[in-house]
Amino acid sequence: MLTISELASYAGVTVRAVRHYHAKGLLPEPERDHSGYRRYDAKAVIELIKIRTLAEAGVPLARVRELLEADEEEFAVAVAEIDRRLRREIRLRQEHRRQIAKLAAGDSLSVPGEVVAYLDQLRARGVPEPLVVGERDGWVLMAARWPEKIPELMVDKLRQLEDPRTVQLYRLIGELLELGPDEERLNAVADLIAEIAEQAAERGDLDRRNLEMNDDAFVALIDSFASNSHPLMERLQELMAERGWSGWIRMGRADDRSQGSTP
Repeated sequence: MLTISELASYAGVTVRAVRHYHAKGLLPEPERDHSGYRRYDAKAVIELIKIRTLAEAGVPLARVRELLEADEEEFAVAVAEIDRRLRREIRLRQEHRRQIAKLAAGDSLSVPGEVVAYLDQLRARGVPEPLVVGERDGWVLMAARWPEKIPELMVDKLRQLEDPRTVQLYRLIGELLELGPDEERLNAVADLIAEIAEQAAERGDLDRRNLEMNDDAFVALIDSFASNSHPLMERLQELMAERGWSGWIRMGRADDRSQGSTP
């Protein structure tokens, strides 16, 4: 969980801006913990990045909440209205017009173009939309923390999509989300993740990726986001532990972690 300073840093805004968004009712203000501090979770980072992007695009704060809650059709209409307004303004508003136009793409609201291309590849391979949305939100967080790593990470992710097992993994998870708890499918997912992780470890890919993810607090934030994304994730974590693996963004052998070594 993050302090207000950490939240502001990850989302690329000032603490003053966070407090301003609280005051405007755009970002919920959490209760104070036993130490008297307010703590923020991964969802707050995602919401703040969306608010920041809309505000930077010239959307009046009075309309930001409306756009955040709008469905796709309402959002497109609102963007078109804003674009018409910007066309009437002087050249200083031209950059705002460009950003507003980008919003119509949906995913590009809050993730880099490389991630948008990767999400399109997931859809092209038949990955269910709820999984694509979950991936997108995870990459919102990653791009906020490590924007410079995104191009390399996307090359790696696209390479993984060439492995039929990766597509099969998405299919099984999609079936779980659609059909509900199923121990047979959960075990199949756990077996497949463990198999892919084992081969990645043998190639040294896990060690390389894990060393790059060198922010323990942020890794914990991402892991909590993944674990809380669906009730099935808790059971899947148990099954992965039975197979000797733990962690999501920084996966490692569970016995290594228990001894305190770097995964």
